Amino acid sequence: MKEKAKVLAKKVLPEHLIEEVRRYRKSSDGERRLFPKLAASVRVTNTASSATFSQAVGSHRFLFVCGLHRSGTSLLSQTLSTHPLISGFHNTGVPEDEGQHLQSLFSPAKVYGGPGKFGFAPEAHLTETSDLVTADNAAKLFWEWSRYWDVSKPVLLEKSPPNLIRTRFLQAMFPQYYFIVIMRHPLAVAFATRKWSGSSLESLISHWVACHHIFDLDREHLKNLYVMNYEHLISCPTESFTSICKFLNISYDLRVPRVDSGVNQRYFEMWSDLQHDPASADMVSRLERRYGDAVRSYGYRLDDPR
Repeated sequence: MKEKAKVLAKKVLPEHLIEEVRRYRKSSDGERRLFPKLAASVRVTNTASSATFSQAVGSHRFLFVCGLHRSGTSLLSQTLSTHPLISGFHNTGVPEDEGQHLQSLFSPAKVYGGPGKFGFAPEAHLTETSDLVTADNAAKLFWEWSRYWDVSKPVLLEKSPPNLIRTRFLQAMFPQYYFIVIMRHPLAVAFATRKWSGSSLESLISHWVACHHIFDLDREHLKNLYVMNYEHLISCPTESFTSICKFLNISYDLRVPRVDSGVNQRYFEMWSDLQHDPASADMVSRLERRYGDAVRSYGYRLDDPR
């Protein structure tokens, strides 16, 4: 599976992204880097700050919702935030109440082009090797976000699309971390994102593949990870959220909204129209040849989306 992923990456990913992954995954002598545990990875520069941070964090658990724009992260985070033990961000005045806009430590997606583009920037990919990983910065990030959390609750939730390629960074910054990664069919994500990004369908599909490939390489370093599909969430919401609650070891006590289980269909129909339009049929065939195998490795299809 890993060898197949490498082959697919060479076919569809920009070279600079492949080099970026190699840089993070290889040490200077070419051997596989053995990443340190959390306690060693957070570099302490201020003992007092570190102690205050540890005291403030206490027994809190940090829940990070990860997934590209238009992948269902808002539905997921808003529903989980209805749980009496979970505090998320509400009415913050920033787009989608995303934590990336409520802190000053690292750059948000818009600095790297925004939706459908940020994952192409090597510097957007953060891991435990980042110079930002210090106890002082962990405390800074916690204090900035805690202004919007109800810290009387034990589970503190943050969601931002770039989390998908920053899981290892967040894991190194916070103790007792949990990640929920949600993915959605790349055609639905591409069509839904196109109006914001102004990118071509090919660029948006390439971005979907690139970001999920980075996550695939990062996930082997992660603990407390739950991966799900948007399609399963909207077709079986009760089952999906019950499973998530078991993952978090909390009771099922959520207000689950009604969802349209056929929401992807209109995007598939748009793709079908392109497939049968002589003016765009060649373009569609090219995208299916170039990205079809990579997309299929995630359980989706371009030639017969459903």
